[in-house]
Amino acid sequence: MPSQEKQSFWNKNWNKKTLRKNLKRLVFFLGLGVMVLFFIYIDLVKYGLQQGQGQLRILWEAQPNSVFLEDPDFPDSLKQKIQLISEIKQFGVDSLGLNPSGSYEKLFDQKNKPILWIVTACPPYTLEAHRWTFPILGRFSYKGFFEYDEATKEKQQLDKQGLDTKIGEVSAWSTLGYLNDPILSSMFKRPVGRLANLILHELTHGTLFVKNNITYNENLANFIGDKGAIQFLKSKYGANSAELREYEAQKIDRDTFTNFVLRGAQSLDSLYGTFSEAMPIDLKEKHKKQHLQKIINSLDSCNFINPNYCYYFSDFEPNNTFFAGYARYNARRNYFEEEFQTKFQGDFPKYLAYLKEKYAKSGIMIF
Repeated sequence: MPSQEKQSFWNKNWNKKTLRKNLKRLVFFLGLGVMVLFFIYIDLVKYGLQQGQGQLRILWEAQPNSVFLEDPDFPDSLKQKIQLISEIKQFGVDSLGLNPSGSYEKLFDQKNKPILWIVTACPPYTLEAHRWTFPILGRFSYKGFFEYDEATKEKQQLDKQGLDTKIGEVSAWSTLGYLNDPILSSMFKRPVGRLANLILHELTHGTLFVKNNITYNENLANFIGDKGAIQFLKSKYGANSAELREYEAQKIDRDTFTNFVLRGAQSLDSLYGTFSEAMPIDLKEKHKKQHLQKIINSLDSCNFINPNYCYYFSDFEPNNTFFAGYARYNARRNYFEEEFQTKFQGDFPKYLAYLKEKYAKSGIMIF
């Protein structure tokens, strides 16, 4: 018996030693794996830290709306805008079926400075957008930066790859329901209709977001933002109000220009379809430049209610990413309009309930 007890004691200690040894190996290899992944994705880690720092600064410095509403020195016109945003948000929940949100309960003062820029890019002879991949969120056809210099560096790297690129200032964005987005003081510059469109657009992103399908997400948000803004203006100001007439006139010009750009995108796409791999680059560039100039010259054929509306081509030369950007936000708007009217007879809550159920069953992001 003593020998059996001795053997049992030896086995227990041997098992403990083996377990400790294996645990040390496991910890070592896990640590090594983390280090390897860190160095492989070091640029992505740095970018995430920069973006997190920028977002947290805004959230930290944003103050509750009540602080501004109770401040006697804060302009009454801006207090009215804060209250208006609250009304728009509630309208989106009650009348459209958007998810309740803690967003827009605080205000961040930009001090008349831009705070976010996005970089977009396309290959030189296709309108297929360049994409960036982010863990969990998926693939995006734009990349945001809270530092302009960082956006410029990203653009320059893409330029070196021969891509068509663009940096655009962002007036609002959504954290997709993960955080409570504040009001940005630049929003106050918008007339009521465009403000309603913006708020409802961003709240749509926080209600439904289809992973790896930016075109669907942006077109849906554009559709709901636009349709919802019209319903809000009718509800608050009346069907014959000046606010509604102003918005609808702007919408006519906006649609005219959007259709013009989408036609240009289609013609560019057709041109690129004629390019063969054997065609010399300088010849491709010649045809591309001539075609872009032809599109710009044909802008005179558009009839705008506001003759000063077509300022888009005045400060830069359009390229592939410009046209792809319009397609990203507007190419499918007629699809949503038809589905909304024919299947749901213009009933927003039913339409959004249908979309939520449809994509929940597909296992796609629903907030």
